[in-house]
Amino acid sequence: MEEWLTNPASLFDVRGKSAVVTGASGAFGALAAQVLAGAGAKVLLAAGNAKALGETAEACRKLEGEVAEIVKRPDTDDDCAAIVKTAVERFGGLDILVVASGMNDVAPIADMSPDRFATVMQANVTGSWLMAQAASRQMIAQGRGGKIVLMSSARGLLGHPAGYTAYCASKSAVDGITRALGCELGKYAITVNAIAPTVFRSQLTAWMFEDTEKGTATRNGMLARIPVGRLGEPADLAGPLLFLSSAASNFYTGHILYADGGYTAG
Repeated sequence: MEEWLTNPASLFDVRGKSAVVTGASGAFGALAAQVLAGAGAKVLLAAGNAKALGETAEACRKLEGEVAEIVKRPDTDDDCAAIVKTAVERFGGLDILVVASGMNDVAPIADMSPDRFATVMQANVTGSWLMAQAASRQMIAQGRGGKIVLMSSARGLLGHPAGYTAYCASKSAVDGITRALGCELGKYAITVNAIAPTVFRSQLTAWMFEDTEKGTATRNGMLARIPVGRLGEPADLAGPLLFLSSAASNFYTGHILYADGGYTAG
């Protein structure tokens, strides 16, 4: 009898797997790191902010996770190769990649310089592509498959009136990379998917959850479009992340998983 019939939770087991999380100092990266560490994976954390990176690492160790750190952003192919090499040296291989690094820069198109636009595209698109390249090279060489999870957004599908041309374009491009790599890497048993949230609670969005005039007005505007009637919480991203990082998603690739309470459905 198949193990998953008597123990369905075994499909989500990542104990002993080697994982890399970039952008581990940010809201989603820190969450992803803690979810994987808490689930028993060995996690290499990468970020440019050494102090915040250390805080994420400490939080993971409190979950009794096996954790290593590298102060590095995925800005160049050499950076990405170094991140993967460190994971292989520390943990003996690479099974899971979560690309949580990225940025936003909000401005009307009339006010945004080409350099500012290019910076967002470099961080969100090129960085995702370079990390996926470095990780897939290692996973292909290992010959045991792997999981690549990219960070998209509901804004990869939908526009926004408040000066999001760079961000929306970058996340649409991440969606394209996800679909293309899902097709390309499937023959190696490497799945490539993206999580695309709407607003969820973090240090950057805390003001939207507050009962201030600005927070209430912004929140109510969002809630009018979210069928489940609330904004996102970190736990709403934890489940999808574990699903896409585990054997439970072995037949899922090239998908954009909208963790948005139905925001993009209406």
